Amino acid sequence: MSEIRIDPIKKFSRTLLCAPDKSITHRALMFNAAARGKSEVRGMLCGEDCLSTLECMRKLGAQIELNGDRASITGNPEFASANLYAGNSGTTMRLLGGLLAAKRGEWVISGDDSLSRRPMKRIITPIELMGGKITGTDGHAPLTVKGGRLHGIDYDMPVASAQVKSAVILAALGAEGETRIREKEISRDHTEIMLESMGVNIFRSGGEIRLCGGQVPQAVSVLVAGDISSAAFPLVCGLITGGEVTVRNVGLNPTRTGLIEVFDRIGADYEITDINAACGEKTGTVTVRGLGQAKPYKIDKSMMPRLVDEIPVLAVLACFLRGESEISGAEELRVKESDRIARTLELLRSVGATAEETESGMIISGGNARLRGGCAFDAQGDHRMAMSAAVALAASEKGGSVIGGECAAVSYPDFWRLFS
Repeated sequence: MSEIRIDPIKKFSRTLLCAPDKSITHRALMFNAAARGKSEVRGMLCGEDCLSTLECMRKLGAQIELNGDRASITGNPEFASANLYAGNSGTTMRLLGGLLAAKRGEWVISGDDSLSRRPMKRIITPIELMGGKITGTDGHAPLTVKGGRLHGIDYDMPVASAQVKSAVILAALGAEGETRIREKEISRDHTEIMLESMGVNIFRSGGEIRLCGGQVPQAVSVLVAGDISSAAFPLVCGLITGGEVTVRNVGLNPTRTGLIEVFDRIGADYEITDINAACGEKTGTVTVRGLGQAKPYKIDKSMMPRLVDEIPVLAVLACFLRGESEISGAEELRVKESDRIARTLELLRSVGATAEETESGMIISGGNARLRGGCAFDAQGDHRMAMSAAVALAASEKGGSVIGGECAAVSYPDFWRLFS
């Protein structure tokens, strides 16, 4: 396990291309591998999680040739029975659970120790309601899926989760009749956008999604948009050190732009230019130039689906805002790669910040000119905690180190080059 040294940075200023979007890469690979026809996925994220999806789809019978960040895919809608390994990827496991449920065959989907602790009952329940045969071990991986006939259902989402919603949508594609899904808080809609581009009829109105079964997606080539969750790390580092950071090709899907809403709320100096679109996904160039007299923020449950992955680094940002910032409604962070509420508080306190835990989040006291730093933070396999620690240490007086920082490659393979 490596220990990566982070030295203090007076003004973090960079111009860079946004890391490819992990959520979109997963779906581009999986959906095209299950579709009719040939396609190409360009600018894909070659992180460990997405490569887990790629290898699973190969085992199921798709032909996939990988050349750098480009994958050439010949789809196969009929899957071979297999034992599948999802690694650390919750997206791979949950989406495959839905996709396989209506196919012919039998599969076991396993993962690493971290993934085996994450809740899978949330996809088992709706798939069983559809008549599917999917089992776990006390609601956890490994999952055993025995494909068969499914029927459509009306389903009210108990949690705002794009992974759960996507699993139900994928199961519904192979089910008889219509499926209706209702969300209280609208989660990421990358699945809906991509399936629509592949010729699938999905009807969306407010928080309701309707689709009929018996539909087979047609292959479509995809240019992957940038990942705003990855862009958050250099952007926040620029803001809190008074530097100027420009990130190009940032995905600006409205279900993902909670980060931008926070920038608006605190009064950050930023701008968005070069608005464009890639395969139905809005993109742009985001430039930040500093905080000035930025005020604290409040993030509640209604915002959480739009920025859940950015919470740890936004907590670091809060240390530099004048006053108390509050994060609530963040219970979902308890069941990520780690308990990110507890780990974020551990990080903040280790670098000298003042923060207290609440039932569903935290309260952070701001006003720091610099954090103290001088510590070694163990990422414990959580990529977003590793990167948040790097940002906090770069903005500290003494710097420090990140233990096990190589896990950042899960979503941002080139991350550490930002600090070299």
